[in-house]
Amino acid sequence: MVKEDILNRNGKPSDNERIKGESRYLRGTIAEGLEDPITGAISEDDNQLLKFHGSYQQDNRDLRNERRRQKLEPAYQFMIRVRNPGGVFTPQQWLAMDEIAHKYADQSIRLTTRQTIQFHGILKWNLKKSIQDMNKALVDSIAACGDVNRNVMCNPNPYQSEIHAEVYETAKRISEHLMPKTKAYHEIWLDHEKIIDSRESEEEIEPIYGAHYLPRKFKIGIAVPPSNDIDVFSQDLGFIAILEDGEVKGYNVSVGGGMGMTHGEPSTYPQIGRVIGFIPKDRIIEVAEAIVTIQRDYGNRSNRKNARFKYTIDARGLDWLKNELHDRLGWELEEARSYHFDHNGDRYGWIKGNGKWHFTLFIQSGRIKDTEGYQLMTGLREIAKVHKGDFRFTGNQNLIIANVSPQHKKKISALIEEYGLTDGKHYSALKRNSMSCVAFPTCGLAMAESERYLPTLLEKLEEILDEAGLREEDIVIRMTGCPNGCARPALAEIGFIGKAPGKYNMYLGGGFAGERLNKLYRENIGEEEILSTLRPILLAYAKERQDGEHFGDYVIRAGYVEAVHSGLDFHHTHVSAK
Repeated sequence: MVKEDILNRNGKPSDNERIKGESRYLRGTIAEGLEDPITGAISEDDNQLLKFHGSYQQDNRDLRNERRRQKLEPAYQFMIRVRNPGGVFTPQQWLAMDEIAHKYADQSIRLTTRQTIQFHGILKWNLKKSIQDMNKALVDSIAACGDVNRNVMCNPNPYQSEIHAEVYETAKRISEHLMPKTKAYHEIWLDHEKIIDSRESEEEIEPIYGAHYLPRKFKIGIAVPPSNDIDVFSQDLGFIAILEDGEVKGYNVSVGGGMGMTHGEPSTYPQIGRVIGFIPKDRIIEVAEAIVTIQRDYGNRSNRKNARFKYTIDARGLDWLKNELHDRLGWELEEARSYHFDHNGDRYGWIKGNGKWHFTLFIQSGRIKDTEGYQLMTGLREIAKVHKGDFRFTGNQNLIIANVSPQHKKKISALIEEYGLTDGKHYSALKRNSMSCVAFPTCGLAMAESERYLPTLLEKLEEILDEAGLREEDIVIRMTGCPNGCARPALAEIGFIGKAPGKYNMYLGGGFAGERLNKLYRENIGEEEILSTLRPILLAYAKERQDGEHFGDYVIRAGYVEAVHSGLDFHHTHVSAK
């Protein structure tokens, strides 16, 4: 790979840069497009700007061919993603989101891999109403998508309440500090007074982002060892809490993580974050802003496929980044402090911490809806009506009914039992450690199924696990319908990335605690070959594993793939012919 290809110093700015620059700080003609009765869509330029407001224009791909035959426009609909730093809702907010899902969306709520929720199937005519109802519940969607800092993650830590309270407040402060300052969101969606005077409009500024915002999206997360359940090394900017005597003393800083890539383009790759030093906890906002501005000033604005922060760093080097950061801060980071991660999964069922109880539900692929045999959405609604604590979303698409007092535990337990809500402990450990993206029918980027297919594949893999005696062995498995990496498949011990309908690239060897990338093992294979390939490997793992050895470590030791500790080696290491 040629570093100049990534830098693209003299390249023509991408069309997205034009759209942002002409948008009048994210206004565009979104308001006018919402009023257009001729179509259920908005213009392509406005569609790009809409992402900054937390929404994507989509269409139902299951209906595309039929609507084309009927000479109808696609079945346009919109996704809205909530900005919810740290992933905490009050019961009242949950009830409000439940009402929006039934009133305007597809009667489901989807928990994302970034600790928030999103709605699907909202028609253009209901987009503004949905956001206004969200606002009444003190919830917004600004900066949930777009070329800005996205939803800030933090470890849910229900059994470390005091530490969680601190990192949660820190996540919220980072989110607020890095939120776009444009008034466009409030003007368009909440009917605040518009800026009409052109001179006043020209004086409006974005003090951190500028008129062109960032080159691409930016993601931040805070992890609290020994749990890496937010996959801190997948973040553009990660903070690893350093605990001493039960207190947060500061944070190690990790930079340049990112999961997305493009099939067939080796200049794109997933990358793992690298720790560059330690900072006192009162410096975290200052450091976050400085690093975001470095990406603002140096990120590739010509080729969006090479515009993430990982490419900015890889093209120039970590020493360059640290020097630039120190220059902007006026002080230097300290040497990184020791830490250890044990896992990046969730702890299911009831857990007690600081005198309160917390129940973690397993949510398959994060989809909350009622089905004929499982009234999940109704059950959570009834719990929210009586719950006095809060709801927390994990980075693994699961939900925690948190801060249940001992006197209320019996009532919550009764509702959990009445509606058959599950902690997933009767499922295989593989299923409990699974994640998938939405993919078909709503994601326009999907090349293969993910959410709708993964449960079927897991059932067939569970037969092999039973044969091997591995049903209770924790193995991290993830699937996405395209290489954008929304479910972080490049960190999984077994990862699948969609290549074509029914076909996937299969990767092996990710680190169990999210500290190592996996490696391509088989390309463009379907279900039959997936099962025939994994069966002998799983059986061999059952027989040959060392005490405490995780599957991802075993496939490396056994020579199926080589370890990948840097995205720069992701496409270039040897693959075993086993």
